[in-house]
Amino acid sequence: MDGNVVSNPADVSELIAAVRSLRLAADSAELIDQLTALEDLKAAIAAAQARITVALDAAQRRAQAENGTPAEDQGKGVAAQIALARRESPHRGNRLLGLARALVAEMPHTLTALDTGQLNEWRATLLVKETACLSAEDRSAVDEELSAHKGTFTGIGDRALIAVVRAAAYRRDPRSATRRAAHAATERHVTLRPAPDTMTYLTALLPVAQGVAVYAALAKQADEARATGDSRSRGQLMADALVERTTGVPGGISGVDIQLVMTDRTLLQGDSEPARLIGYGTVPATWARKLVKTGTATATPDVPDPELAVPELADPELADPDFTVWVRRLYTSPGSGELLGMDSRARLFPAGLRRFIQARDNTCRTPYCDAPIRHFDHVIPWHKNGPTNSGNGAGLCEACNHTKEIPGWSATPIPGLRNTIEYQTPTGHAYHSTAPPLPGTSLADRLSSPFEIALEQRRRRRQYPAKSGLPAA
Repeated sequence: MDGNVVSNPADVSELIAAVRSLRLAADSAELIDQLTALEDLKAAIAAAQARITVALDAAQRRAQAENGTPAEDQGKGVAAQIALARRESPHRGNRLLGLARALVAEMPHTLTALDTGQLNEWRATLLVKETACLSAEDRSAVDEELSAHKGTFTGIGDRALIAVVRAAAYRRDPRSATRRAAHAATERHVTLRPAPDTMTYLTALLPVAQGVAVYAALAKQADEARATGDSRSRGQLMADALVERTTGVPGGISGVDIQLVMTDRTLLQGDSEPARLIGYGTVPATWARKLVKTGTATATPDVPDPELAVPELADPELADPDFTVWVRRLYTSPGSGELLGMDSRARLFPAGLRRFIQARDNTCRTPYCDAPIRHFDHVIPWHKNGPTNSGNGAGLCEACNHTKEIPGWSATPIPGLRNTIEYQTPTGHAYHSTAPPLPGTSLADRLSSPFEIALEQRRRRRQYPAKSGLPAA
């Protein structure tokens, strides 16, 4: 492998083998040298990946043009293929493709700095991000300006690096800062992501005036409560005020369907098997029981709780009167944990089927994508006589559902453990997605089933046909 191209896939395999067989140095100074060398290697690999990504994009566009794909649709699905190949989410795939295009086409000096270890991939991403508001010509000029000053990237932190790039960008095009600020206001949004210990991060990106006003209002309410003797901390009061102002009720749970999946042993027998909260992930058993019993489950340690061992679903003393609990039974296979059926109070089959798929899949079923489910999709399309049943259904995010319909992509259900789907990309590569195990599935059933072993052998035959030691598929 030279500095510009990968001449043969075997070269990469030999490089991987060399890294895996690396012997640790004998003393601390040599260990530091090894760390530095490996960091340089990682940067060089990131530069090579950028060149490969751009080459793949160009090859896919040519192939699509030859197949008669309209010009405005050429390039669709490339970012998704990059994401699968790098074991990243589709959203991350789009960012990696944009980064590669900018480095190769517009910022060759930054690419060289990455190739030679002066920058790592994250820092190269910062340079690309901070020059995104510039024209291609101005971005290349900033790239050249920074490269002219040797040692620009040596010894400075991320913030200092951003400041240097912003200053250079502003000198090149002062109006870009104004345009960037105007555009930023259109990107306001609210996000939710899991935090440790059954907590979550609720984040709002707002224009500065609105953000300051919201914070000031919450702080004022917290200070007034503290002045009247409220024992909660200022931060707790601000958080509670945010929940109450947004939902209209102190606890924050009202008129919202919270899907909590747990075993009957966890609910009724005090078992320690964790539960799963749709949209969050795994939660402690005691926390889940307390939520079912009282409608609130803050600051609950994951230890046995004698009072919650056999909870009543409507405790007149502890339960929130506005919190209603409905229990829907899920039926799973004793061996594999595959979801086989569920109770449904709805008469319309599609609604019950959507709840079934939501409970089984939890998040988007595309490999490495954990976005919320937005579409309930036929794996084999309806127009190709795909049946409307659980085996042919999958929960997908909107972007992945659209990608699946691009020519050259296909999806096929594979009978076996927990609803497995094989996705094939236009290059012929195959990726597999298996529904996550529900609470109560044993570790042995999750990891060592004969089906999982056969699936891994099938993947290896596809990926390394000449070296796997397995018969060709």
